[in-house]
Amino acid sequence: MLSRVAATDAYLNVVLDTVLDESPPDDPRDAGLVTELCYGATRRQLTLDAVLMKFADRGLDAIEDRVLAALRLGVYQLFFMRVPKHAAVGETVDALKAAGVERAAGFVNAILRKVSALEALPAAEGDDVAKLEFETSHPAWLVKRWIRQFGPERARTMLHADNDAPSVVIRTNTSKLTRDELLAQFADAGVACRPTTLSPLGVVLENPGRVEELYGYAEGLWQVQDEAAQLVGVFAQVPPNARVLDACAAPGGKACHLAQSNDVIAIDVHANKLPKIQSEAKRLGLLERLKTQRVDASKELPSELGEFDVVMVDAPCAGLGTLRRHPELRYRRQEKDLGPLAHLQREILEQCQQVVKPGGLLVYAVCSTDAMEGADQIEMFLRSHPDFTTEPPRGLDALPTWQGHLRTLPGPEGLDGFFAARLRKMY
Repeated sequence: MLSRVAATDAYLNVVLDTVLDESPPDDPRDAGLVTELCYGATRRQLTLDAVLMKFADRGLDAIEDRVLAALRLGVYQLFFMRVPKHAAVGETVDALKAAGVERAAGFVNAILRKVSALEALPAAEGDDVAKLEFETSHPAWLVKRWIRQFGPERARTMLHADNDAPSVVIRTNTSKLTRDELLAQFADAGVACRPTTLSPLGVVLENPGRVEELYGYAEGLWQVQDEAAQLVGVFAQVPPNARVLDACAAPGGKACHLAQSNDVIAIDVHANKLPKIQSEAKRLGLLERLKTQRVDASKELPSELGEFDVVMVDAPCAGLGTLRRHPELRYRRQEKDLGPLAHLQREILEQCQQVVKPGGLLVYAVCSTDAMEGADQIEMFLRSHPDFTTEPPRGLDALPTWQGHLRTLPGPEGLDGFFAARLRKMY
């Protein structure tokens, strides 16, 4: 799985879910172990590689994907898991043999034995940026950028939080029941859970296992959605029975959230992602209120769509606020990606603002921590569109806001990083 993620643009969570579905382990606890190994080795990849480079007799880019994945798994177990050293080395070598790469067993065994002789993880070296890069396994450009935007202490908190395993959070399907009713039914069914702190719709599941097997999934009583993503829908404060366009709808969490009390047209440029949205809407009992269509929101929108009371632009972005859930992104993203993404976001905003009714709302959101994709983007939009103005929601003072916009950051609160702006079209 790790070598497949490294060699392609696949997301770790998708590969992991697919493999575990196709080849479920006999003991469910093994699925948890596999998940910890894959996510842990990916989150700590830069740290693991720095250790390996001290002992390898060749550059890591010269090592075959599966062999390098085995080395990372071995080093991760040695320093970040309670696995006896001999087991971490021996099981990793045996697994490599089982994977059909026996020729590299001696090479891997030799390196892991040298690493296992260390009493602890080597101390970080260099300046503050280099130390944080090693300690938190984030690329130097991102470390520098977060220090510049948030200050050294908050940046350090964010970097360390990205290496914590995220909780499984669900959103109550309020078209069927309230959160209090869902919590009561979970209690009757023996499901360990607690309400989220900020979202009035969220529930944190404790050790849920396969969510598809949990109470209420088949009945469509809830949908998996991170608390910060839920807050975007709460912050939007869409009035009931509004006509809503979700302009970049995949994977569909926000579209389904809005469809719980509104009529939603969910569009996306990727036609292959629309069936998943339809499937979730069907499970949740929202098909009558949620329709999908393949449309590129960065181009002129079809006239037959008409105008909308609310347009949600959950724009494509660098995803820098979701590095806990998608740790592979921190190694794929580069600073030079931000400019083209910001340009795409501007194109989408420009097309979508045209279909907002006078007096209607334009809600812009990104799962990113970066100002270029968030506050700076909105400032530029407002300069060129005097018919729009920022309008924070009413009665939601408990939400984490900044300059009237929703902003959540990775940290001890356990939230992903999101930005959202609520803009009123005045005429």
